[in-house]
Amino acid sequence: MKLNELRDNEGAAKKQKRVARGPGSGKGKTAGRGIKGQKSRSGVALGGYEGGQMPLYRRLPKRGFNKPNRLEFSVVNLGLIEKFIAAGKLNAAEEITEDALVAAGVTSNKRDGIRVLAKGEIKTAVRLNVTGASASAIEAVKAAGGSLTVKTAAAAE
Repeated sequence: MKLNELRDNEGAAKKQKRVARGPGSGKGKTAGRGIKGQKSRSGVALGGYEGGQMPLYRRLPKRGFNKPNRLEFSVVNLGLIEKFIAAGKLNAAEEITEDALVAAGVTSNKRDGIRVLAKGEIKTAVRLNVTGASASAIEAVKAAGGSLTVKTAAAAE
């Protein structure tokens, strides 16, 4: 292979459409914008403009609130933990921590902590140590012979 033989894979680089480059291009003269009118001019932003009347997005009331310091948890289901134990990616004999779940690839990152939910079935007795868990998840783990420890809010921060 030589330097002059290097090229992108097929379909990797899309050719840019060149407008206003003569009649032979098919997008010459008006560059596909039609003739006259506001949309044919440059520097026009029509999003939300309603001909001078109050736009819809300003007529409707604001709703809701997003708490700026809210905690976001990564959600992990019991069925997924069971699947990873069966695949040998998690060791059920040791305590399974949040870092172990991330290292095994159960979740990509733990954000403000990991919350375990009861979707799926767990048959293996496991010792879980996570930031949060639903009541049904705690029951399911205890029924399988394991234990689920939930960190207190002060320890999580």
